[in-house]
Amino acid sequence: MITANQAANGGLFIWMARALKEAVWPSKCLVCRSFFQPTVYENYNFPVKIFNDESMLAYNKKSAFHKLMRPFLCSACSTDFVPVESPFCCICGIMFKSRIGDDHVCGECIKSPKKFRMARTMGVYEGALMKTIQCLKYKGKIQLARPLGMLLFFTFIKYWNNKNRIDLIVPVPLHIKRFRKRGFNQAYLLIREWFSYADAFNVELSYSKIEKNALIMNKQTESQTGLDRKQRQANIKNAFSLGNSSKITGESILLIDDVYTTGATADECAKVLIKGGAKSVDVLTLARGM
Repeated sequence: MITANQAANGGLFIWMARALKEAVWPSKCLVCRSFFQPTVYENYNFPVKIFNDESMLAYNKKSAFHKLMRPFLCSACSTDFVPVESPFCCICGIMFKSRIGDDHVCGECIKSPKKFRMARTMGVYEGALMKTIQCLKYKGKIQLARPLGMLLFFTFIKYWNNKNRIDLIVPVPLHIKRFRKRGFNQAYLLIREWFSYADAFNVELSYSKIEKNALIMNKQTESQTGLDRKQRQANIKNAFSLGNSSKITGESILLIDDVYTTGATADECAKVLIKGGAKSVDVLTLARGM
């Protein structure tokens, strides 16, 4: 039902346009490809409107994923999400199979210490989260960068604060040939609107800067998909260099990527940044391979 006030403000026209669009081009879920009636938020281009300060502070990963992905996924797929929650490794962030106990260092991190200080993530790389990340990266669905970027922002606020301050936010780069083929760096798309979100939620982020050229990928590597830990480490070795060392000297850096699998890429980037003078490197990703 369209109210008189909505009609006066163009609501009737918007409603008719949406109805026509759904009749001619019905929406398909990006995961299961079934037709569905999407949830449409007013001014969805800025999805912060669907949350308030209280819901952000009481951030629940599962409900946030469901809310933000409803314009793109059917009801069933939007709930097909497994958050990464404690207990997990306090260094690499891998979630332990046993759901009892406190966070502690996993055996792999004891055996092979990491160059970064800690890694955190939003969800498990499976189900709807995996499919939406793949749609963004490989099918060019860049409209997913806003809701996924907000989910990543919420995760950042959960694990980093003024006591654990970040000076520079650095996306993992793509090799220039892969960047030209894809047309974008998904890691950068996920963070480019963070300062708008910070303003909307009254989160102090003025002390941080995004440095998208702090790292350069100077070796075209094979796809990491399908490689085991040792193969990934060999594949990514010496693939990165500094763009401008003067910008990272003495800084606390947050490295951003879409997926953490074995940690080979994150560790190689951290090694280069620490060697270049960074004070510390933390890692934040949308998803964690288990």
